[in-house]
Amino acid sequence: MPAMTMQHDVDPKKALHKQIGDISDIEIYNNQVLVAVYIRPEKTLGGIIIPDENRNEDKTQGKVGLVLKKGPDAFKDESGQWFKDVMVKDNDWVIFRPSDGWTITVNKVVCRILDDVNVRGRIQHPDQVW
Repeated sequence: MPAMTMQHDVDPKKALHKQIGDISDIEIYNNQVLVAVYIRPEKTLGGIIIPDENRNEDKTQGKVGLVLKKGPDAFKDESGQWFKDVMVKDNDWVIFRPSDGWTITVNKVVCRILDDVNVRGRIQHPDQVW
């Protein structure tokens, strides 16, 4: 069971993709990863309303993002030291430290550009980490 299960009227992946729209003309370089930051919905499954001021903190303090694009060298490591048996794909939910990366807004969606080594793990659902 996730830490705080949120009420999602639409699958969070689908919602983020719809919000950001076409990003086919954005190119990510080297070992960088573009992730859309997960912003919690306003209501938990149990009916608790999360105030906007708390949800707005997700923009700067969010620890979960959806991989949108990767640079050609992302998650490649010939030494096997960093990414042995790791395959992060577009559309994966990943976790990262809020202070890592560069915060940008793409088509009105808060995103981060991270070095691949700053991706700390993969999760199945964004509500698993809070």
